[in-house]
Amino acid sequence: MDLTIDDVTSTELIILDLDATERDAAIAEMADRLVAQGRISDRDAYVNAVLEREREGGGTGMEMGVAIPHAKSEAVNNASVAVARSDQGIDFGGDSEQPSTLLFLIAAPAGGDDLHVRLLSRLSRRLIHESFRQKLYDASSPDEVMETLREEVTL
Repeated sequence: MDLTIDDVTSTELIILDLDATERDAAIAEMADRLVAQGRISDRDAYVNAVLEREREGGGTGMEMGVAIPHAKSEAVNNASVAVARSDQGIDFGGDSEQPSTLLFLIAAPAGGDDLHVRLLSRLSRRLIHESFRQKLYDASSPDEVMETLREEVTL
């Protein structure tokens, strides 16, 4: 069975106005959504895995105001993606010198296949297109974000 974007995210995993103003809090806020939807079983273990990955990799900020923090963890029940927008932007390090305003938190089960790599690759390929990013910025509801993801991202 082929996965679709609906298998890895939902409107409940989309935050249009992130409260957090720094990296660790942003990851935790997005992870809370994953916990609430039953996609991860241990928030702290998963958040620690993401933060460790951030430290080891030098950050996941990309040019164009995008960050894609991610980790594999035993705490992940289902491969998932939480999506958030931050009006003020958050420093995720990495290749970007500008704050990230569009965030994708990828949760992958430990020992699973390479789905998280495929998600990273597919998202990254779409995010280089300004028109895709602009649709995500312009979306006024989680439903509109989901519709844009369905149209633009194939797994």
